[in-house]
Amino acid sequence: MPEHHDRPGGADTAPERPPATGGPARPPREPGLSPAEVAERVAAGRTNDVPVRASRTVGQIIRGNVFTRINAMIAVLFAIIAVIGPVQDGLFAMVILINTLIGIVQELRAKRTLDRLAIVNAARPRVVRGGEVVRVSTQEIVLDEVLEVGAGDQVAVDGTVTWAGGLEVDESLLTGEADPVVKGPGDTVMSGSFVVAGTGRFRATKVGRHAYAARLAEEASRFSLVHSELRSGINRILTWITYALFPIGGLLIYSQLFMGGHVTLDEGAAGGQISGPLADALRGMVAALVSMIPEGLILLTSIAFAVGVIRLGRYQCLVQELPAIEGLARVDVVCTDKTGTLTEAGMKMAEIRDLGGGTGAGPAPTEVLAALAAHDPDPNASMAAIARGVAAGGHRAPDWEPVAHAAFSSARKWSGMGFRTPDGDDAHWVLGAADVLAPAHAAAAEAARLGAQGLRVLLLGRSALGVDDPMAPGAVEPVALVVLDQRVRADAKPTLDYFAEQGVDVKIVSGDHAASVGAVGRGLELPGADRPLDARDLPGEPERLAAEVDAHSAFGRVTPERKRDMVRGLRGRGHTVAMTGDGVNDVLALKEADIGVAMGSGSPASRSVAQLVLLDDRFAVLPRVVAEGRRVIGNIERVASLFLTKTVYTMVLATVVGLLAVSYPFFPRHATLINAVTFGIPSFFLALAPNTDIARPGFVARTLRLAVPSGMVAGLAAVTTYLLVLGGRTVPDPADRTAVVITLCATTLWVLLLVAKPYVWWKVAMVGSMVGLLTLALATPVGRWFFDLDVSEPAKLLTGLAVAGAAIAVITVIRVVDDRAMARSEARAAEGADREDREDEPAPV
Repeated sequence: MPEHHDRPGGADTAPERPPATGGPARPPREPGLSPAEVAERVAAGRTNDVPVRASRTVGQIIRGNVFTRINAMIAVLFAIIAVIGPVQDGLFAMVILINTLIGIVQELRAKRTLDRLAIVNAARPRVVRGGEVVRVSTQEIVLDEVLEVGAGDQVAVDGTVTWAGGLEVDESLLTGEADPVVKGPGDTVMSGSFVVAGTGRFRATKVGRHAYAARLAEEASRFSLVHSELRSGINRILTWITYALFPIGGLLIYSQLFMGGHVTLDEGAAGGQISGPLADALRGMVAALVSMIPEGLILLTSIAFAVGVIRLGRYQCLVQELPAIEGLARVDVVCTDKTGTLTEAGMKMAEIRDLGGGTGAGPAPTEVLAALAAHDPDPNASMAAIARGVAAGGHRAPDWEPVAHAAFSSARKWSGMGFRTPDGDDAHWVLGAADVLAPAHAAAAEAARLGAQGLRVLLLGRSALGVDDPMAPGAVEPVALVVLDQRVRADAKPTLDYFAEQGVDVKIVSGDHAASVGAVGRGLELPGADRPLDARDLPGEPERLAAEVDAHSAFGRVTPERKRDMVRGLRGRGHTVAMTGDGVNDVLALKEADIGVAMGSGSPASRSVAQLVLLDDRFAVLPRVVAEGRRVIGNIERVASLFLTKTVYTMVLATVVGLLAVSYPFFPRHATLINAVTFGIPSFFLALAPNTDIARPGFVARTLRLAVPSGMVAGLAAVTTYLLVLGGRTVPDPADRTAVVITLCATTLWVLLLVAKPYVWWKVAMVGSMVGLLTLALATPVGRWFFDLDVSEPAKLLTGLAVAGAAIAVITVIRVVDDRAMARSEARAAEGADREDREDEPAPV
């Protein structure tokens, strides 16, 4: 049977059901709370007032972008410049102000997108009010409310069961125990658990913050910044830089003051600029430390994530946890359900194949099916298709009284109902998987044959035991095969083709017959789908099970617990796993996967535990999510390389200058110019550019692998130019500083070109524009005055260019050697992985 699909939650009134005829399969008629009683409880504050936010508040966004460690460092450095002047040397603070405003605006845009999507995704529980079943928001539930739940619903508040129709509740998200718990009248249900089978009603005993695990739903739907390799790596790098600031700053101050002099106030300087050895030492220290701080790295990371949220929101993809964008980009295995994901959610009854079990005095199969459909209190997709089919054939439900009910369970693979006829005879009927109900009967083989054609086949049979018997169903007499037609989604094959091109393995994991799963996979040309496996035949030993799952791509008869074990096994073999699903049977696997992706029309339980929700149920959106994640990760890695190159060359330059006890070659305004044209402005465009590089682990090591050698070469080049143009002096003039500026700008612009690959027209234009800005600052009187540059000594300028040329050659050689070494390392790793896979190749099951 298919996984449960929740009903649409947009209407205020729950869908109409057939009139109740009594018996345990039907809820009793009860009025619930009246409008006056609801209003009284609302006025008394006895409501489910748990705040559920989809994103940070406006105040939190502003505080989060303003009060950062980097902004605090920049504020201290700006305060020093504000005292000693001049104003040009405080220009770096303006850059931070602009960056912070951009970050706030982008996150507010992301918040607006998330809030809008979260409203669409919000669960609307069913409550009984004034004798009618209506839908309300979770926050509108009041104390003593009577709530109705069915398979796939998440329990919103604590309560006591008043009626149960085969109600089974999974409390694994609260207790860790995966086995469903059967609930009857008088039993307690807890918020955060979810219904896996049957239906029921319960009266709310605790609401709001008093409910057990009420925080679960709030945390599950909150926009969060949980652990990610990208963020943890950046934080680690920032910590190292913070530790380096103090000794380098102290060294610079100490070495500069050894040159002697005293602090004086230059009355002629604009704005009362303080001059002298201490002031110059402070300006040099500020210039060095400002360049060491990667001020735009955190900002651009946040912007890249926020823009990703906005872009995905246009495709109706709700990002419930921000690093899910990053996580899905790292995925190399996608486990997907079949029904509702690769196939259309709706089905059509193709035929009823009578097996002869209903001949003679027994009822016709169509009568039994009509009765099952009419009295099912919570029909799933298969039963809904059967109801439409028998109604279209003109068959009406007979006048039978339901006396027992067994709701469909993904673990059992069948549902059933007992009826009493007007003559007083009892009969118990089951509907489910033929190979589970009657594995030795010829009907099972016929069902497998039909399933291999991509059809869904259910067996209708008569049970020897009551369906509510603990040993049910017992011996089953096959009566008919019910054949359901399911159509493959038009966008399924292009989606699987995309994943194949990107090196992502796709595994179909379904509760259907393995032959049916294989047929769908073959129709989509999924590699390995011609060898589907029955999950009941998988080994119980975790390592062998993981090897089997890794080696195959289509699995049938998978129970919820087995889905979880399969995902766990793949992760244990080093894979990053995404799990897609829409039913309550997918919840455990969604929770176990690195990235859980739920369908918007699926059960509330599956949506609450997933990191991504595809609100329009389009599996084809996943490639866009993967592409967005790769864009974010690849671009942030590029940007990080640029900013850390700047940090490294500044550390080298400051350390050497401090040890040589010569003046630092730059004022803060020079550092601002270099940072803007080489890294600051280009990194903003690179962070938002298209990028299809496959995400790989090792962000920190790979970033430092480029930044450290490039930064060291650039720093040594700057020192070389500085010492050559100084000619034995200890205090530079503007022409000396200009020569060092040219060396650093030329060298780091080359690093920018290396990082910006592959080249497209706009990247070339961007680098050309940066060269133009630098030329403008050097060529115009205003630019030379503002940045204190001097181009009147061509020999020094040529010295700067010559040293930069040598540095560019060294950086290029290092990069080529490193790329070749990396390629050889990856080739050896791939060869070793292939050899290990061949050695671990499992024996046939």
